Amino acid sequence: MFDEITTFSFPTRIVFGCGAVRQLPKALAETGVKKPLIVTDPGLRATPVVSTVIGVLEEAGVPHEMFDRVHGNPIEEDVTESAALYRSAGCDGAIGLGGGSALDVAKAVVVMARYDGPLADLEWQAGGMNRMTGPFDPIIAIPTTSGTGSEVGRSSVITSHKLGRKIIIFSPHLMPQRAILDPQLTVGLPPFLTAATGMDAFTHCLESLTCPCFHPLCDAIAIHGLELVIRYLERATRDGGDIEARGYMQVAATMGAISFQKDLGAAHSLAHPLSTGFGLNHGLANALCLAAVMRFNLGPAAGHYARLASLFGVPARAMPEKDAAARSVAEVEAMIGRIGIVRGLRNHGVPRESLGPLSVKAFEDSCHKTNIRACTQSDLLRLYEESW
Repeated sequence: MFDEITTFSFPTRIVFGCGAVRQLPKALAETGVKKPLIVTDPGLRATPVVSTVIGVLEEAGVPHEMFDRVHGNPIEEDVTESAALYRSAGCDGAIGLGGGSALDVAKAVVVMARYDGPLADLEWQAGGMNRMTGPFDPIIAIPTTSGTGSEVGRSSVITSHKLGRKIIIFSPHLMPQRAILDPQLTVGLPPFLTAATGMDAFTHCLESLTCPCFHPLCDAIAIHGLELVIRYLERATRDGGDIEARGYMQVAATMGAISFQKDLGAAHSLAHPLSTGFGLNHGLANALCLAAVMRFNLGPAAGHYARLASLFGVPARAMPEKDAAARSVAEVEAMIGRIGIVRGLRNHGVPRESLGPLSVKAFEDSCHKTNIRACTQSDLLRLYEESW
């Protein structure tokens, strides 16, 4: 399955298929990169995936440097330290290799390599996009998880110590010039991370679909992304070597990121502080909060959720819309259980007394501003309590 390498653009040029990583030297040549910085994390550095990428570069005679200290939830030191290496080594492009964290840092690196101010100045909410005039050096993204879709996104999410929360850096200049999707690179992803990152892709698709912005193209992409996750996430979690499931989950993650150019919703505002404060995997944090957010949104999102129910095989057309919508929440909760995620923030190291301070951070996050139902800080606190 997927033995033929396929190339398509939307607008990032995507190279997809088993063995697609061997197209990396060609991608570097096409984008004019002569000495890339590989940005990855220490866990992946110890796996054959990094050795494979290095081998491809060495075989093609491409010199490179490597930064392999990206945190699971990236922090600003990841960016500043890798940018310093980028400058000192004379690099002219970045290869993000790994999950969304590595890819997000790779994006920020090419900006901070030329920007003298603090990272916090680049936050989207603070007008950072206007400070990133670009163009910047090329970015090649090679995801090894199927969740964030950062390989086709225009944003980077980094924890700012100055602000004490995650910040979103956003600019068209951050969109990778090439994304290499090789299902074989995801085979070694453990079941828990497969499940958590898959739920990130699912949440991206669902929150973008319900976001009250008019973008029918993104809606269509989100719907098919949801269908792919429903069909293939459980398979990928049960059998890491299922190449068909792995490949389609990569596609679903990419579709999720394309669709959320519409924007996201309250689940992401709840998830971001959980990652910053308690180190929860972002996809896991989304999964733990999603059902509560869906119940909160049931009224205005009923039509969307009824359609989601039908993707699970529920005979939604034969049911009142509100009943089909409610059924979709139960189906999502059941799917989360089947892929091995234990529900309840209390089961993941989040104490109840932290929910109040977390709600303050969640309200500061911009994602809830495009939730289909307006949220107050009290609403977000209640959603945390329901998810606890």
